Amino acid sequence: MKKVILRFVKKLFLWKNTNENYLFKYVRTDSNIKRRKVKAFYLFKKDWQSELRTRYAINALAMFILVTISVILFSIGQERVSEHLTGGLLWVVIFFSAMSGLSRAFVSEEDRGTTLTLHLIASPSTIFNGKLIFNVVLVYLMNIAIIVLYSLLFESFILQNIALFFLSALFGSFGIAVSSTIIAAIISKASAKGTLYPVLAFPILLPLILILLELTKFAIDGKSLESALVEIAVLICYDVIMLTASYLLFDFIWKD
Repeated sequence: MKKVILRFVKKLFLWKNTNENYLFKYVRTDSNIKRRKVKAFYLFKKDWQSELRTRYAINALAMFILVTISVILFSIGQERVSEHLTGGLLWVVIFFSAMSGLSRAFVSEEDRGTTLTLHLIASPSTIFNGKLIFNVVLVYLMNIAIIVLYSLLFESFILQNIALFFLSALFGSFGIAVSSTIIAAIISKASAKGTLYPVLAFPILLPLILILLELTKFAIDGKSLESALVEIAVLICYDVIMLTASYLLFDFIWKD
């Protein structure tokens, strides 16, 4: 069968010196890539089903969101709050909500003792992909709930440019998910898991939060997308840098 396929490829592409091992090396590589994608999906499915059974992260996020927004409402009272301040408070709620619910992506594996099993059945990049997909889904669901609830409860939160806000929220939420995933992998190897996550998350997520605050201010003021292209480019670069650094570092973190 190999010879038949090789002969067909030679005739199709007019290759005269096609190396058989060279050709089938790439066939095996494509198969490995598909297998890794399937494993990453099943790892995400396992985490999602486990979360639906325990509802640890979902309950923690829901309670933190409700408590934080309620405290802000009681603190403000009947006072008039500026639009820019409400935009800043929105990302403060999102930032601290992410810290309360996304820190257990790898800690749960350490607690259940399933880390060794993951070492045996999948490569580090596959494991990171599965955990990243889980955190991305969780962050987007969390931010949608926060934005909807925030818009209903805060009358002064008025967006003049909705497209700019949702574009910044789209890339910003992805950046939060990527950063939270690699931070969760780091703290899973430490003894003080609860206190270490905020310490590591604040300096890493601070540039992202500052960019999102500026873009939210632009959206409230009604500025166009063209005037915010620099900030959007910085936001995308942050996501790319964090994603690249996470893939480069995760192999060493996971095997340590």
